[in-house]
Amino acid sequence: MMDIFSLKEKVIIITGATGLLGSQHAAVVAEAGGIPILLDLDQNRCNHLAIELKQKFGVDAVGYKVDITKEDEIIENVALIKQKYNYIHALVNNAANNPKVEDSAEKAFSRLENFPISVWNSDLAVGLTGSFLCAKHYGYLISENPDGGTILNISSDLGLIAPDQRLYRKYGLPENLQPVKPVTYSVVKAGLIGLTRYLATYWPDKNVRCNAICPGGVENNQNPEFLKEVTSRIPLGRMARKDEYKGLVLFLLSESASYLNGSIISADGGRTVW
Repeated sequence: MMDIFSLKEKVIIITGATGLLGSQHAAVVAEAGGIPILLDLDQNRCNHLAIELKQKFGVDAVGYKVDITKEDEIIENVALIKQKYNYIHALVNNAANNPKVEDSAEKAFSRLENFPISVWNSDLAVGLTGSFLCAKHYGYLISENPDGGTILNISSDLGLIAPDQRLYRKYGLPENLQPVKPVTYSVVKAGLIGLTRYLATYWPDKNVRCNAICPGGVENNQNPEFLKEVTSRIPLGRMARKDEYKGLVLFLLSESASYLNGSIISADGGRTVW
């Protein structure tokens, strides 16, 4: 029975691989016997994570510095991977900018009426255009695999619901200086859901499936007052641990999810139920 959860010798691309969740996605691929191909902007961090995974799990992890907003870099990397492995089996579209609410009180940059077009363009270039370009090229390589494969998009609970801007309010600030969750986060994460549905119906004849997960927030040294407020909106009464999505990622990448296609799975402690 456990064989259906095996990723043994499956070559799996992970974008944003050295980040908080990307490194967890890479770890579960390695734990299940897969070959994690780590893509990120810092070659040294990619190398460090690859070495760590090799030592811990004995897999042939490898890292590449690839800017997924630049199509020529993706094309070059696809050629390298095809030469080395011939096929790939899965893509995890995880990379994204994480627009911060911090410092908004001083400049109010995150508010819609002030939001810089340069930040809009940068956030969409990474989170949405980058995911499209990766699907275009790595996804096509998956479609050439005789056994097909899968694409997994990492969306968010805020791809399903609007951000509750009350979470970010600062006592004593006037309304026009109150920080908010930036618009680009919602747009990118909702866009990934649309991309998922498109891709789910694009290569079905090649047995290429596409699904998305919508994780809730991960506890990561947030302000105690923020934690109190956000956990009061989650039925389970807490944010996620950083390793808590590994089982879901493994399921969706493995043969145990062989009939799951076009699914949008919320994993948010129940936040979107309320």
